[in-house]
Amino acid sequence: MRAWTRLAPVVAAGLAAALLVPLMDAQADEAGPVTVVTSTFEDGTTGGWVPRGAEVLSHSTTVAHGGTGSLAIAGRTRTWEGPVLDVLGTFDKGVRYTISVWVRLATGSDSARLSVERRTGGTASYDQVVGNTALTAGAWVNLTGTYTLATDVEYLTVYVETASGFGDLHLDDVTISYVPDTPIQTDIPSVKDVVAEFPVGAAITPAALLGEHGKLLAKHFDSITPGNALKWDATEPAEGTFRFADADAMVTFAKAHGQAVRGHTLVWHNQTPAWVFLDANGNAMTATPENKALLLARLEAHIRGVAGHYGADIPVWDVVNEVIDESQSDGYRRSRWYEITGLDYIRTAFRVTREVLPNAKLFINDYNTNVPAKRDKLHALVALLKSEGVPVDGVGHQMHVNIDWPSTAETEAMITTFVPLGVEQQITEMDVSIYTGNGESFPAPPADRLLKVAYKYRDLFALYRRYATEITSVTVWGLADDDTWLDTFPVTRKDAPLLFDTRLQAKDAYWGVVDPSKIGTTTPAPTPTGGATAGACAVTYRVTGQWQGGFQGDVKITNTSAAALSSWTLGWNFTAGQQLSQLWGGTGSQSGTTVTVRNASWNGTLAPGASTGAGFLASWTGTNPAPSAFTLNGTACTSA
Repeated sequence: MRAWTRLAPVVAAGLAAALLVPLMDAQADEAGPVTVVTSTFEDGTTGGWVPRGAEVLSHSTTVAHGGTGSLAIAGRTRTWEGPVLDVLGTFDKGVRYTISVWVRLATGSDSARLSVERRTGGTASYDQVVGNTALTAGAWVNLTGTYTLATDVEYLTVYVETASGFGDLHLDDVTISYVPDTPIQTDIPSVKDVVAEFPVGAAITPAALLGEHGKLLAKHFDSITPGNALKWDATEPAEGTFRFADADAMVTFAKAHGQAVRGHTLVWHNQTPAWVFLDANGNAMTATPENKALLLARLEAHIRGVAGHYGADIPVWDVVNEVIDESQSDGYRRSRWYEITGLDYIRTAFRVTREVLPNAKLFINDYNTNVPAKRDKLHALVALLKSEGVPVDGVGHQMHVNIDWPSTAETEAMITTFVPLGVEQQITEMDVSIYTGNGESFPAPPADRLLKVAYKYRDLFALYRRYATEITSVTVWGLADDDTWLDTFPVTRKDAPLLFDTRLQAKDAYWGVVDPSKIGTTTPAPTPTGGATAGACAVTYRVTGQWQGGFQGDVKITNTSAAALSSWTLGWNFTAGQQLSQLWGGTGSQSGTTVTVRNASWNGTLAPGASTGAGFLASWTGTNPAPSAFTLNGTACTSA
């Protein structure tokens, strides 16, 4: 897949003054988050945080995010030096924690990241919770991410480090919390039972095997794809040193629940350790015959080590991943693999895997294969390889798509293009983003976008089922919306691309696969905080999410007159200084207290009794009362 970076473990050194709080009030989830760590640095101590190296930590009143105190970190001489908090004994396995810290520099600028170190059997692993985030001395920056401990550890810490400089830091207002799991729904059909034409799988992290996540995985899916646990950096971080614990746990789970396992991936240009591309003297490889031979030998040893370890337990492999670059005249990605070996790394990978696993299905996998230029370059490569006798059994289409792209016709053309080659086809990494561009961001997924996700799943699964003689497996890239790579790629924002929501409950997207007639039945009914009716119109207004200084809302308009509307304009007044900042489902503007919303091109026609709506983001200070009156095309809708 494309740069799928997982969130992970947490903190280092002593919870002495970190507070353990039984329950924190919150609006976000029904159960309410439980806070397990709070560090405000208001008591004159370092709150249990300790240095990671030779730097000095002290209580400071120079600057503070909240209150008067913060943690000062001075004397750093290496980028990895920074404040560390020990959470061993605080974190429970299988619980998904949200970690939030506020950071700023004392001087200058840099980037900071929030990471974790965990150790098992004396072996350290480093996991990134929040990636590099711009940092200055002029403002506090919030680093927030999530982590689930999936394995037994003897050491577990959370820490902050910088990307390049050694500047002094300040840390403040740290919170770590979790929301108790909601039991999964056991009274709904299992996806794997409804979709009988081919196996339906999910790509997972080790945490998905535990608790309610594990129950959801077992109930609905025929197969499992280890999202990261079989990649080169996870399985052979140092030459000849193999690690299989995470992937072994997934294979064991799959066996216990009658599920298949897809292997992903043996060769990729990403997540490959640097040592792989160093020559015999430890220097970066150049394209020489000696380096080509060395690199292909390392590739062969890696495949024999990994594929040989699993044998028949993993009967399907993405042997090579993302080797096409349609911008190149020959269509081949200029990876280090290609620069040093040409196409021989692909030939070697398939040949060796076939020798190790003579009965396995071997796939070449890529993204954007519904784009004609890329599709055709991949087709040409597969045709070439098969003509040479290279054992390519199938083509994997990742299908990372969004609510507006691609069309069903484009996807059908993708499938039919490869039929003449006589290869199997699988959908290997499907998800449907609510976003259509990098400039969009919603604090919570709007209801209309969630419906569009459902319709996209409906249409694409219907297509896959029509081509069941060609499509032999469909895998979604994630179990539920609480753990999706799209929350951080291509930009950081909350996405909702999967069949189940952040509480593991079935979404409209689930019904789009299982029973499209029920799309719309899982969207919560509006809870009005303000409303109005009249002879010609009915309006429901609700706040769907609120945070300090901002909120998200929506309005539902119903034409209660006997005449159809060909366009509409909705108006109301914000009476407490609220300011509209973004709107979808129409075009919005605000003048003083007056908000005006006009229909979009696609929802202007409103038949008698029909409804439509718009969603918006706005700011607030002090109070946030609902509007008491609305007008539709100049007609008053008096307060109900």
